[in-house]
Amino acid sequence: MTRSGSGHAMNVRDAVFELLQHHGMTTIFGNPGSTELPLFSDLPEGFRYVTGLQESVVVAMADGHALASGGPAFVNLHSAAGVGHAMGSIYSAYRNRAPVVITAGQQSRPLLKADPFLYSEASTELPKPYVKWAIEPARAEDVPAAIARAIHMACLPPAGPVFVSIPLDDWALPCERPVLREVSGRATPDAASLAQVSAQLEAAADPVLVVGAGVDADGAWEDTVALAEHYQAPVWVAPLSSRCSFPESHPLFAGFLPANEADISRLLGGHDLIAVLGAPVFTYHYEMPATVPPEGAALVQIVSDPHQAAGAVCGTSIVGDLGLSLASLRAAAGTPRPKRGARMRRKARLPKSAGITPALALATLQKLRPEGGIVVEEAPSSRGDVHDHLPIDRASGFFATASGGLGYALPAAVGVALSEPGQSVLAVLGDGSSMYSVQGLWSAVEHGADVIFVVLNNGGYAALKGFAGNKEVVGCDIGHLSLAALAEAQGCPAERVSEPAKLEDTLSRAFAAGGPRLVEVMIDTG
Repeated sequence: MTRSGSGHAMNVRDAVFELLQHHGMTTIFGNPGSTELPLFSDLPEGFRYVTGLQESVVVAMADGHALASGGPAFVNLHSAAGVGHAMGSIYSAYRNRAPVVITAGQQSRPLLKADPFLYSEASTELPKPYVKWAIEPARAEDVPAAIARAIHMACLPPAGPVFVSIPLDDWALPCERPVLREVSGRATPDAASLAQVSAQLEAAADPVLVVGAGVDADGAWEDTVALAEHYQAPVWVAPLSSRCSFPESHPLFAGFLPANEADISRLLGGHDLIAVLGAPVFTYHYEMPATVPPEGAALVQIVSDPHQAAGAVCGTSIVGDLGLSLASLRAAAGTPRPKRGARMRRKARLPKSAGITPALALATLQKLRPEGGIVVEEAPSSRGDVHDHLPIDRASGFFATASGGLGYALPAAVGVALSEPGQSVLAVLGDGSSMYSVQGLWSAVEHGADVIFVVLNNGGYAALKGFAGNKEVVGCDIGHLSLAALAEAQGCPAERVSEPAKLEDTLSRAFAAGGPRLVEVMIDTG
């Protein structure tokens, strides 16, 4: 029901905090600025302010917090300059489908006519197109309703960041008490279309599943495992997926699809039905033309993101919540298929080397890391070794950026750790990636985040060198860095290790310690 009348029960600030409390958004991520002072001065009891030393770090922390908690996160940025600093992380949050409610300060309304200092001239245009919705309310009393709508918009599928610009003087002005409401976002798939997919699965001689981030985001992990086991379908991970949606130690796990048409066509060849679950069809990174789907294969896609359905270049697409969709397919399944005789993917062997390789470092991490912990990864040149030697076997157990931009994982790991008391987080990082957001270590220390940061230091942007065929590429060598020294300068305990014989002991000490800590692993590039 709506309310009307001229009586005002509270001011804008109190109304906004009541909304945030109602939605469980009691953590505010921000970097303090003068145009936002009324918001974070004298926080109400039960709220905490998580400080980041740069706005891109702030948004990435909120992104990780939202994805790990499964609910929206609240961010406060400083006018146009702060939003500008944060744009890379806003883009990552958009690609990650992270429900982040971003607010930014605007100058006082009486000053706006004169282009004042710290004025955001086009406040709602600046973060576009990488927010789902952006608004600067016309009146102060409209701010609570705008934030309420932003929360719902952020959470509705496909989830993503939203933006509200708020003039400095609005916070103290009177407004009516907000209407506290709930919005459900699970879309029921079309029953007739699902029945057709069920019939195709029953008729297929050799179906295969391709899973993406949407499976984990929609809470459909167990249904995916059950569906694969029923049809004994091999399971591939969609190219560049930012989450883990199937246990990687499972016998039906086949591996990770490369981001090009030729390899996808080759690896999926021979199957007569390809079911893509929670992923685009397909994400490509470099051009290697081929026929997709391969000849003789039908392709169906089930996603909760209508953009991915509309953008698929082949096959039949169904829009619907993955949990509801797969539960329906399981209920309609007939006689289970006999089990396959062999594992779909062989365990990778460790290469021999005189020094520490990424494979050795990751295999050691797998040996030592606690069961049930979460991995946040941004080590582009070692992604293959992560796939081979650090298997993920739990839902919501892995997060990476879907944008391809660097600087996400270090602060995101902090946000993940702060999403739940006692959460154990392992951040696997490259040296180049770490430098985009190294200030996040300060936030980890300041707020007691239980994260072990493991930096695989190969002295440069090795992934870019690989793309160039290891030809001479300018600007890719950054070898005179000490991430351990940078960590210690921010109060984060750190060690550096370069000898294979000392690797396990060094990592063991780090895992035994609590709070934030960093291990810089010097990779042998010889």
